[in-house]
Formats: sequence, structure tokens, C-alpha cells
Amino acid sequence: MMPQDNAEELLPLVNEQGQVIGKATRRECHSGAKPLHPVVHLHVFNRAGELFLQQRPAWKDIQPNKWDTAVGGHVDWGETVEQALMREVREEIGLDDFTPEFMLSYVFESARERELVNVFRTVTDLTPRPSAELAGGRFFCRQEILQRMGTAFFSPNFEKEWMRLFGEQPDHTPH
Repeated sequence: MMPQDNAEELLPLVNEQGQVIGKATRRECHSGAKPLHPVVHLHVFNRAGELFLQQRPAWKDIQPNKWDTAVGGHVDWGETVEQALMREVREEIGLDDFTPEFMLSYVFESARERELVNVFRTVTDLTPRPSAELAGGRFFCRQEILQRMGTAFFSPNFEKEWMRLFGEQPDHTPH
């Protein structure tokens, strides 16, 4: 049997300032009703400036098989953003010893959901170890990221976040 997300998992609902105002199941949050729920993202860089990305597994209900931010996950009911970040990093890429730097929060909206994305970054000498939750992962140099932008290789959310954080347009000119 193929793994799947727990549709009955309880998630907090928040306002745009991140204050908890209720709760709902994952199913309700991804149903198209779009209640705002918090998530965490971590951008993992190595000392060479390369960015580690994960490949989402085929069984995911949102953006299957796409390459995405190194770590991304929901904040669970009763959990702080910081607790969720540490848990997700441990679960998805096996890092325990890292120092997250908060970058920003923003609202992301797709056809199915609305998320309050809490974005962090870290630089590490450690090699992330993708768990069975992921289809894989590896480091990408800036040039490869820019070349693959707009080709449906990455999740749309990653591409928008890259533009917001790093402000770089893809370079599709012939070389």
C-alpha cells in the first residue's frame, strides 16, 4: 500500500499575523475551502552556496514528483512554529544540529489551499539525509536552479519563494 498523508490530522487555523483562531483537519485545509493554516519551510545551504532541495514523492496530494524547498511541513495542532520546524527537519532530512534564521512569513494561496508560510534558512556542513517521506534530495547550484525555473521541474511555490527571497529571474537566453 502506498503511503499517504493523514487526512484527519488536526492543524491550527491562524490569522495573517499567525495567531491561532481555530483548528481543522488536513482534509478540510486542502479541500478548496482555503482556511489559513501555518506551515514551515527551511532553505538549507552548504558552504559553497548550493541549495539542498527535496523531491516530493508521487503519492503526495499537493505537487507530486516536483522538486521543492528542502523542508516543508504543516504546523500540528498544539505545536509552535519553532517546534514544527525542528520536527519537520528531523523527519524529512535527518538534521538535528542546525541554527535556523527566520527570513519572513507570507500567505501562499493555490486553487486548493491557503497557507501562512514561515520561512527559515540555515547553512550547514552536514549532508541532509532524505527520509522515506521524500523521493530524494540533492544540492543545486544557483545556475541550475535558474535554468530549470519555469520548466515545471520545481513546485510553483518554490519558484515564487525563490523569487521573493533571492529576487533572481530565470535566465533562459541561449549560451
